[in-house]
Amino acid sequence: MTPTQKKKTGPLRKNKKVTLKTVAQHVGLAAGTVSATLNNSPAARSIPEHTKKRILAAAQELNYRPDFFARTLRMKRTFTIGVIAEEIGDAYGSQVISGIEKYLRGRNYFFLTVVHRHDPKLLQTYSEMLVERGVEGIITVDTSILAEPSLPTVAVAGHRQFSGVTNIVLDHKRAARLALEHLKELGHERIAFIKGQVFSSDSEDRWNAITEVAGGLGMQILPELIIRIDSTVSTPEVGFPVTRELLERKEPFTALFAYNDISAIGAMWALREAGLRVPHDVSVVGFDDIPGAAFADPGLTTVRQPLLRMGEIAAQTLVSQIEEHGEYVSEIAIEPEFVIRDSTARVALPRVMNSRI
Repeated sequence: MTPTQKKKTGPLRKNKKVTLKTVAQHVGLAAGTVSATLNNSPAARSIPEHTKKRILAAAQELNYRPDFFARTLRMKRTFTIGVIAEEIGDAYGSQVISGIEKYLRGRNYFFLTVVHRHDPKLLQTYSEMLVERGVEGIITVDTSILAEPSLPTVAVAGHRQFSGVTNIVLDHKRAARLALEHLKELGHERIAFIKGQVFSSDSEDRWNAITEVAGGLGMQILPELIIRIDSTVSTPEVGFPVTRELLERKEPFTALFAYNDISAIGAMWALREAGLRVPHDVSVVGFDDIPGAAFADPGLTTVRQPLLRMGEIAAQTLVSQIEEHGEYVSEIAIEPEFVIRDSTARVALPRVMNSRI
């Protein structure tokens, strides 16, 4: 054998793929026994525990990796989930997706994520692409489902009722009551509201809950103190211009309830720019309790959604449906919490804003 030949055969031997047969030969057992153990199939129940440990140790020693395509063909499954999100980098979606990832990782599922950015054509195209790539189910995040899907689907912050879709929804009435009762107890009567974007899945339900709860508490919502976000920006910048517009209306308010934490933090910037102090002049309440809420200046009082847990519940629900372990449910309600920090305080002086704007 020439030196050149040795160079060719060496790497081939080093990179030779380790198969089930390789592991079986290494431990001196039948390939079926090894397969049952490594796949944890029902047949593995009859295999002695010490034999299983020997097989698993050998697989680890040989750096065995299961063949995805062979497993897919054998089991007629892909163990892949599609995740459809409005975007990935925003504080809301990233937390939900982290929860999805945490659960799926523990169940050896893979997931593909697509981002539609509120483009209906892109949403349709990506949905079809996920189905074509063999996903077994879909999780949507802050995405409005427009038609009955062809696969099991779980919608986080989804509100439209379709057969085969499980909606993971926050109890918005409870959330509104927690926030409004807090402000009422502090003596706030003139409250400004920042409504969510039209395209946001939670926007309509959250606002309907606020108006219903306010009516029940005898709190008046003034049209001149309502403004809607129309930007797609996912940073605190989204709350800055709408708050400036509220201030330009010259209608005094002592508290502001924002659609989400991102807009609430931007609102505090605008209030400070106008020479107003939070919470001494204006109290601010957010929604979501994103990681940055506690580190805002001041710390943001907010309605907490357990976003990470919502992602886990969505993934668990979908896997149960795919594997037919659980019964289908159309809706799973999530209870909110209320976190009081330094951005809210008792009303000090009535109509305090008149002298500052």
